[in-house]
Amino acid sequence: MLREACKAGKVQGLKGFGKKTEETLLAGIALAERANDRIYWRDADGVVQQVLDHLRGADAIKQVQPAGSYRRGRETIGDLDFLVDSTDAASVMDHLAAYPDVAEVIARGDTKMSVRLKSDLQVDLRVVPSESFGAALQYFTGSKEHNVVLRGMAKQRGLRVNEWGVFRDAGDGEGSEAGGESGGASPTRGERVAGATEQDVYAALGLPWFPPELREARHEFDAAERGGLPELIEVGALRGDLHMHTTATDGKATLREMADAARERGLEYIAITDHSQRVSMAGGLDPARLRQQWRAIDELNAELDGLVVLKGIECDILEAGGMDLPDDVLAEADWVIASLHYGQNQPRSQIMDRLLGAVEHPSVRIVAHPTGRLINRREAYEVDIDQLIAAAASSGTALELNANPMRLDLNDQHCAAAKRAGVPIVISSDAHSTAGLGVLRYGVLQARRAGLTPGDVANTLPLEEFRKRLGC
Repeated sequence: MLREACKAGKVQGLKGFGKKTEETLLAGIALAERANDRIYWRDADGVVQQVLDHLRGADAIKQVQPAGSYRRGRETIGDLDFLVDSTDAASVMDHLAAYPDVAEVIARGDTKMSVRLKSDLQVDLRVVPSESFGAALQYFTGSKEHNVVLRGMAKQRGLRVNEWGVFRDAGDGEGSEAGGESGGASPTRGERVAGATEQDVYAALGLPWFPPELREARHEFDAAERGGLPELIEVGALRGDLHMHTTATDGKATLREMADAARERGLEYIAITDHSQRVSMAGGLDPARLRQQWRAIDELNAELDGLVVLKGIECDILEAGGMDLPDDVLAEADWVIASLHYGQNQPRSQIMDRLLGAVEHPSVRIVAHPTGRLINRREAYEVDIDQLIAAAASSGTALELNANPMRLDLNDQHCAAAKRAGVPIVISSDAHSTAGLGVLRYGVLQARRAGLTPGDVANTLPLEEFRKRLGC
C-alpha cells in the first residue's frame, strides 16, 4: 500500500520523487482517512432533521432531542446521538428500526439501540424516563471534558451527577457510557435532587445553564464563576453580508439577483466582492472591468429600497507580496477584502510577510478565510495566527469568519483569540449563488462556539456604525 511504501522510504527512491513528496503523501492519506470518519455539520443537520421527523411520529415518545457533538455545533460529526423520553422503549426502538434509511441494526438493549444508515453513518438512540431526561441530555451532549469538570464540582458538594440525575449520595455509581446497563451499584441510588431538565441539573450545582456550543471545558466555568455567560450571537443579529460573488467572475447569479436575494433574507447591506485579476481561472476583474461593475452598483443603489450595496473586491495577495490591483483602484472601493489563493505552500515567513503586508495596506479592511484550510480536504497553510491577530488589532483590520461549511475559517478557538485581542470579526457567506447566502447560519454556529456576542461581530451593526467601526 502507498502508506507502507512511504513509511519504508520506497517512494523517495523513485525518479522524480523525494522525501518531501513522501511526507506530503502521508499527510494527504491521514487527511483523507479523517474525512472518511467525519461529515460536515451541515450534512449531519440534514440527517438529524429527517430522523427527528421520523421519531416524532411515534406515539410513545414524549420528548426527543439530538445530543452529542452535533448539538454542540462541532464542525464535523462522527455519529449521531438521539435522546428520547418514553416509558415504552421497545416501541421506540421498533420505530427507529423502521426508518427507511436504516441499513442495519448494530446493537439493541433494553433502553438503547445503535443502527447504521445506508450512508454508513451510525445513529445511537437512548430511551430514558421523564425524570432523567434533562440529566441524560446534559450527559450525552458532552463534551467529555465539560462533564468531567461538572462531576468534580458535584463531588465537592456531596452530590453525584450522571445520566440519570443528580443525587445526594457520596457513594459509588457514577454512571457509564452504557446508560447504566453495565451492572454494579445502582446509578439512581440516593436522594434525587434534579434530572428532569438541564436547567435543574446545572442549578443543583449552583451553575447557570450553559449553551451547548460552550460545553468544551475551555472558559465556560470561569465565565460562570465571574457571574455571567456571554449572550451568544444569533443569526437574526446579522445586518450585512460582506463577501459574495456574481457572474462577473465565478458566481452563478447576477448583481441584481444577489441584491434581491439578500434583501429577501432581511439583510440591510451587502458588499459585492468578485475576484481580482490574479484569479484568472475565475475571470478575475482588472481595473477597467471592476470600475465598470462599480458604476453598475451605483446605478443599482439608486433603484434599491431597503438595501445598500457596497462596492467591493476580493483582492488577491500576490505570491511575491503586495496587492493584485493598483492602490488608486483599491482606494476607490467601499470594501476591500485581502485573500491568499496562490502560493499556499510557501514557508511561514513568506506567508506571514504577505499577510502582514495586506493587513497594513491602507485600503484593506479585512482578511478573508485567514488560514486557508478546507475542512476534511486541505490543511491550513503556514500561518502564525497569533501574529496575524496582533497585527489586525494594531491596524484595526477585521478578520473574516467564512461561513462556508467547508471552510469555517477562522475556527472557533481562533475567533475566541481574536475576541480577546479586540479584533472585529465579520461573518460572511462567500456566496457564489443566491442560495449560498443561507450558509451564514453555519458561521453563526461557529461564532457561538467561540463565545462571540453580537458586539464582537461587526456586521451586526447598522451600516453607518459599521462604516465607522471598519473605516470604510
